[in-house]
Amino acid sequence: MTPDLVVQLTRRSFEVTLMLSAPLLIAGLVVGLLISIFQAVTSIQEATLAFAPKILAVMVALVIFFPWMMSYMTDFTREVYALIATMRQ
Repeated sequence: MTPDLVVQLTRRSFEVTLMLSAPLLIAGLVVGLLISIFQAVTSIQEATLAFAPKILAVMVALVIFFPWMMSYMTDFTREVYALIATMRQ
């Protein structure tokens, strides 16, 4: 295993992690921002108000994006297995 291969595999792993987490994080961010704006406009300063909608938004995003996420992760796993098959000691 060459150092270039290790760097490439590490870089690709980080890319996959970011791509898989992005839809869920963006959904939570958007809902959190909307709730913050709502709280600022209405002067409601309840800290627990944001948790339930954020959790719900992340769950909905997970249901929507899960098929794509599973496909993306399966493709990455196949790439890694193909790499393992080509390695020699």
